[in-house]
Amino acid sequence: MTDATLPPETSASPAKAPMQPKSLYALDDLTRKRNAAEKRFQAYGIGAIAIGLFFLVVLAYAIISQGIPAFSRTVVEVEFTLTQEQYNAAEGTLFKTKAYEEIFINALSGQLQDSGIETPVEPEAIERIVGKPGSTIREFFRENEDQLGQPVRFDLAASSRVDGYMSGRITREGMTDSRFLMASDLDVVDNLVEAGVIKTVFNWSFITGADAGVDNAAAAGIGASVIGSFFMMLVVLFLSLPIGVAASIYLEEFAPQNRFTDLIEVNISNLAAVPSIVFGILGLAVFIQFMHLPQSAPLVGGLVLTLMTLPTIIISTRASLKAVPPSIRDAALGVGASKMQAIFHHVLPLAMPGILTGTIIGLAQALGETAPLLLIGMVGFVARGYPDGFIAGFTDPNSAMPAQIYTWAARSDLAFTEKAWGGIIVLLIFLLTMNIIAIILRRRFERRW
Repeated sequence: MTDATLPPETSASPAKAPMQPKSLYALDDLTRKRNAAEKRFQAYGIGAIAIGLFFLVVLAYAIISQGIPAFSRTVVEVEFTLTQEQYNAAEGTLFKTKAYEEIFINALSGQLQDSGIETPVEPEAIERIVGKPGSTIREFFRENEDQLGQPVRFDLAASSRVDGYMSGRITREGMTDSRFLMASDLDVVDNLVEAGVIKTVFNWSFITGADAGVDNAAAAGIGASVIGSFFMMLVVLFLSLPIGVAASIYLEEFAPQNRFTDLIEVNISNLAAVPSIVFGILGLAVFIQFMHLPQSAPLVGGLVLTLMTLPTIIISTRASLKAVPPSIRDAALGVGASKMQAIFHHVLPLAMPGILTGTIIGLAQALGETAPLLLIGMVGFVARGYPDGFIAGFTDPNSAMPAQIYTWAARSDLAFTEKAWGGIIVLLIFLLTMNIIAIILRRRFERRW
């Protein structure tokens, strides 16, 4: 017997089922949140790329749609025969140019009558439509007297207003009478179009020509400015590449690490961020006012752009040299090469793709600069012709493509605005060409280790 008593019976709770192990493929709340955040980040990235591509397409469409009209022009095609008697009579008059204009108007009226159009052509209307063709015709027959008595066709550029009417930029409803074009002149233009006298052709003069006066947008071209930019890029290439590469090799491979070299490196990095207009002020003060180099010359523009491009080339070249593995240097030194031989025979060839890429990117950046060129006088109206020779291409006053585009964009005539958009297309073609060359050179000289 025992005094121990049993505890009172309690309601027994059901036994808990054993805990099942969680599957590795089951997602908890934290993992779901993390995955959702990752998907949101990817969506943000895709959205940013889509927005960038959208604005790129809009920009490309705006440039092409606005610039394509600059590559076409409206010409007045008139064919007539100037006899020896007419030539002698015109040269014997006091107002020779006006005499040739009368011959041109008579030939144009005859061409209209042959097409069945009896509308008379007034001299004032012809002057507003095609300018003053008398001087052009006179100069041609003075230089080509053997063409007298033979049919000669003249393709004379129409005025910018007529060109705008043909391209749809100017409408009858939106135009007002001015000394440049009257509303009644559009009837004459329509008759000339019907007779096949006025035509729209590819504007080769825009690519090969030079800047024209503020009242002659149809004759303006960018060819002379392209030549100016070419000579400037020659100066930049032959100065910035050797100087920049030499400075980079010294700073990266030979210079001791002290406060002086640290100061130089900091200043180079700061110069890469200096606004380009500061380099223009420096070039104006040093190269023109102090050294008395010719103003508006591609030589001075190239020197200014060289100063601006050097920091970019030095930084990219140092990064390319630093990217070469140290084992390349150690292996060269281990077989008995000097430090200079190791650098120039082994390190520099391996770094060459990056050096060339950085150089061409620096040149492309310099090609698009405008502010420093304006300060040294390389404005668009200077480029009125091609240089007489190779040396003159560096020393004679000229312009550059960005300065020419800026000058056209600043003029009030909408025809010059079209020229500015067309100049942007030419400039972008040059920039794309330089970038393609950089890619090709990088592929050509790239080595793997």
